[in-house]
Amino acid sequence: MVIFSHVFFRLNSLSVLLVSFLIPFLVACDNNDYVTSTLTSDYAPPFQESEKFPGGTTSVSSRPFASFMYPAANLEQDLRPNFHAGKALAKQPWVKAPTITFARDGLGPLYNARTCLACHINGGKGSIPDDSKSSLFSTLIRLSSPGRSSHPIYGNQLQTQSISLAHQLRSSIKKGTLKHDVAPEAYAYVSWVPKTFTYPDGSEINLRTPILKLDQLAYGELEADTQIGLRVAPAIHGMGLIELIKQADIDRLVDEQDDNDDGISGRLNQVMYKKTQQVSPGRFGLKSNQSSLSMTIAGAFANDIGISNSLVPTQPCTTQQLACNQAENGNDDEGVELPDHLLKLVVDFNRNLAPIQRLNSQTKSVKEGRVLFYAAGCQACHQPSFTTGESDTFSHLAKQKIWPYSDFLIHDMGPELSDGRPDHLASGSEWRTAPLWGLGFQKQVNGSKSYLHDGRARSVEEAILWHGGEATRSHSNFIQLSKAERTALIAFVESL
Repeated sequence: MVIFSHVFFRLNSLSVLLVSFLIPFLVACDNNDYVTSTLTSDYAPPFQESEKFPGGTTSVSSRPFASFMYPAANLEQDLRPNFHAGKALAKQPWVKAPTITFARDGLGPLYNARTCLACHINGGKGSIPDDSKSSLFSTLIRLSSPGRSSHPIYGNQLQTQSISLAHQLRSSIKKGTLKHDVAPEAYAYVSWVPKTFTYPDGSEINLRTPILKLDQLAYGELEADTQIGLRVAPAIHGMGLIELIKQADIDRLVDEQDDNDDGISGRLNQVMYKKTQQVSPGRFGLKSNQSSLSMTIAGAFANDIGISNSLVPTQPCTTQQLACNQAENGNDDEGVELPDHLLKLVVDFNRNLAPIQRLNSQTKSVKEGRVLFYAAGCQACHQPSFTTGESDTFSHLAKQKIWPYSDFLIHDMGPELSDGRPDHLASGSEWRTAPLWGLGFQKQVNGSKSYLHDGRARSVEEAILWHGGEATRSHSNFIQLSKAERTALIAFVESL
């Protein structure tokens, strides 16, 4: 996120000349690291009424209760039963195979959650514990080894749950009373290392860095060079609109060699799927490591819940986890646990989750923050808007002016946000620009206040302060603002 400039707002109209701009540090800066020209309200493009509706005509009202679980406002009536059927599938808990029901057995044997919406509560972000005693849930752990996309024993994702009775009863019986048949790979916790950041104006804010602790590693210790990454589950609204953005419109934002010399060099992640051997640009996932909504959902079913499907037909068991591979499964006659017609219901449910209409877009502080957002160049990464392409299948999502505030490219965010774990073409320090739409509703939706990929930031302000790398100029400019100006800019972001 890019945030800057030092201006004082006078009167009630932003058409008045904004003065007293960056005077304290203009003397010290003779390059273009800071916005240095006098600003007027004309610096930002004129406000468009469509900005109030981030998902175009798909947008739903935030009242009476904010949730990211509503169908697109313009979804045809004859498609709504399928939406609710997909929602029911996303909410249903899967159970261990075999059972008397063939519709929802096949859980695990290793998994992280029993349902899709256990991590994406109300369609929102996951969370991460503030204490070191609560085990991780809705925060995943990615693993790999140097030169490999996964770990040879634990795979590319640590599974902290299992179908083992010893695991299911772990909190009610004495440790060691029962033996595992399929042991969870580990139990995961985080502790926090605090640090204080001091602004140039002397005000302070507490930041924190997560330290991962793995307990009871069941299949052997991790090597010292194992690459480990924390991943808080992202919000899932608006994904169908994102999928319909024309690739050419994203391609035009690529500036891999920073030809315009603005310090920002966004690039595409390229994703190859083993099943098809095809390479496609990514746009979903925290590192843009998925190129389609179907593959995103199918991968989550297989890796997070242990439910095989035609797109990802394998269980999350490595060759060295014998009991996991020998466990009963819930496969049907096609050899999968989730048939295509049910997978499609869940994919289309996700596809039609609507962005929420904005609140307070015309308050004084939000208007002021909007000017700062554009004046500072925040839109260089957080591209405000796109128009979705045509679609015969999903015509209600087509040709919509949407406001996600992301370019869906990967950017180097500096060493402090690096986990050292590459993902396809993305390095350990490269992350997809996070869409900002709905950000201000996050806590209201499900109580989560976890920002950034690993949840270290508890507020928009903390998230900004962690930005480095290509966002170094943004960080530098943001910290030079007065507290009132920082508050205005944050108010704008939280209004999106």
